[in-house]
Amino acid sequence: MPSMHEVVRFEAERAVLVAAMEHRSRPLMSMQDSLAELALLASTAGIDVVGQTTQVLRQIEPATYIGSGKLEEVRDLLVAADARVVIFDDELSPRHQREIEERLRPSVPEVKVIDRSALILDIFAQHAQTREGSLQVELAQYEYRLPRLTRQWTHLARQGGGKGSAAGVGLRGPGETQLEVDRREMARKIGKLKQELEIVRGHRGRQRSQRSRSGVPVVALVGYTNAGKSTLLNALTDAQAFVADQLFATLDPTTRKLELPSGRQAVLTDTVGFIQKLPTTLIAAFRATLEEVAEADLLLHLIDVTHPNAAEHFEAVEDTLAEIDVPPIPRILVYNKADQWHGTELPFDAQAIGYSSAVLISAITGRGLDDLREAIDHGLATASRTLQLRFPYNRGDLVSLAYENATVLAREDKADGVHLTARMPAVFAEQMKEHEVRS
Repeated sequence: MPSMHEVVRFEAERAVLVAAMEHRSRPLMSMQDSLAELALLASTAGIDVVGQTTQVLRQIEPATYIGSGKLEEVRDLLVAADARVVIFDDELSPRHQREIEERLRPSVPEVKVIDRSALILDIFAQHAQTREGSLQVELAQYEYRLPRLTRQWTHLARQGGGKGSAAGVGLRGPGETQLEVDRREMARKIGKLKQELEIVRGHRGRQRSQRSRSGVPVVALVGYTNAGKSTLLNALTDAQAFVADQLFATLDPTTRKLELPSGRQAVLTDTVGFIQKLPTTLIAAFRATLEEVAEADLLLHLIDVTHPNAAEHFEAVEDTLAEIDVPPIPRILVYNKADQWHGTELPFDAQAIGYSSAVLISAITGRGLDDLREAIDHGLATASRTLQLRFPYNRGDLVSLAYENATVLAREDKADGVHLTARMPAVFAEQMKEHEVRS
């Protein structure tokens, strides 16, 4: 079994793309738009897309996902294009993957069937540069592959059989034995990686606490992959982060100091880009990184205003933020690539969807960046407040709540109760108003 540190490369491989959906489903994007995005992912991974097909189904076929008729069409496409890779636009179950490969192999002996999740994991593995990024991707790969381990040992299972097998003494059960050994080894590695990432998470938490105690607010950049977050980070802070016109060009978060018009300073953090159908194993593995978003004082949601699916990209990012339990942090909509936009109406009314403001910019040309700095300055001024709070000694629950939701700058235990000086989000400050000590 190959090591998880080895990156599976698909250079020069030729692939056929397959998308299928149930006729009653309501996906975020149309099947054709999602398939176009899958083609971009394949290109990023070094795959040459030579064909594609779609299928609307009454229901997903239990054995082959798309049914025998459509599978024959896929086989014909593979043979005609001399391709060896099939990429499905949704995550396949281990059974689907196994059945599809077995039915295609008589005509395409070296066929490989992968799904969208495996493709994204491969891209992440290619682009992870730091130790933390490599750990996160490796964990996601292991957790994705664990339920699919049976596929690697089918040859041993055929040899060994089991109870009642005619394979003979000494040959019964080696497939099952090897599979269980492999599962235990993979489970051990998953446990070890999680321990290492908990250390990383603790380190990140200490860094955030230090920033909070210093009183420097944190601004987090979020957005769909390839919206231009790294370009914007460079434009605002001269960060010199890597920029490329491809999906998931950068994975590792970059944090830089940001000077604002009022003279105050903030910290601007770029995070991993989001995408629709992002594998859940990746979201879990990148928890420590994504906590940078949840702990921020202000979010900048960057949108490629020129993209035809800008609205769908916005929804995909919002869904992911909800999935990682990001609280109601103040947010600014940032429409990027204004230099290429020829429209007259922006996709959203910012205030109608709960955003404090919207700014149209070009991170490449610098258009609108001064307006964005002003919006960030104003957003931070209203995003957090520093209060003097007093709690009776019998309300330890409120003291704990303050420590959980605010940055405690000072504490004094006086005769009339616990006095805290704390900086907190405006939403939480409203909840604490009755406990505020007014001078």
